[in-house]
Amino acid sequence: MTASLGAIHEDNRLLQAKYNITAWFYDILDYPWERQYRHWRSVLLKDVRGEVLEAGVGSGRNLRHYPSDVNLIGIDICLEMITRAMKRGKAALCNIDLRQEDATIMQSIPSNHFDWLVSTFLCCVMPDHLQPLAINQFERVLKPGGRFRLLEMVYSKNSRLRRRQELLTGFIEKVYGARFDRNTLSHLERSEKLQITDAYFIKKDVYLVIEGQRKD
Repeated sequence: MTASLGAIHEDNRLLQAKYNITAWFYDILDYPWERQYRHWRSVLLKDVRGEVLEAGVGSGRNLRHYPSDVNLIGIDICLEMITRAMKRGKAALCNIDLRQEDATIMQSIPSNHFDWLVSTFLCCVMPDHLQPLAINQFERVLKPGGRFRLLEMVYSKNSRLRRRQELLTGFIEKVYGARFDRNTLSHLERSEKLQITDAYFIKKDVYLVIEGQRKD
């Protein structure tokens, strides 16, 4: 495994600085949620094959769940998170190359290269005005016919659950930079090169999985 440095969009500098601190406590802070996320990871990754890009690899929780016939490049804006992912990646079955890259730029990532793009909780962290830039990169790096699978959080339509989310909003945004009101699905729907093939909730109406492919 390697770790290289990439360009960072100026509007992502604050997020990068936040994660330089959060990374030291991330796995502890995330533990209550990880107790449910860990049951989803193998399900979300079981059919992923070939050349794969994971955008927002974080501390590497997904890495051991990739099948052995995957060649993975994992990127994250925060070098401290990459350092933690490298340790966790030692238990992975697949080939792994980890890089510090901004998903809105992807300076070192080749075009038309990937069979799959995977992302878990990247776009709910990314400011809305930067999401079209990231989606442009998704379009660029996927092969024609290449597939993507994103897992995101959104506000529930259930009033009781929505109130619970609103109580957590300040903490989640301060620590993770994440929000429940990102418009990722709408941004993807406007893409001319990506086609959404499915969108479903993996739990309640909060954890949204968006699947699709690059058009030929």
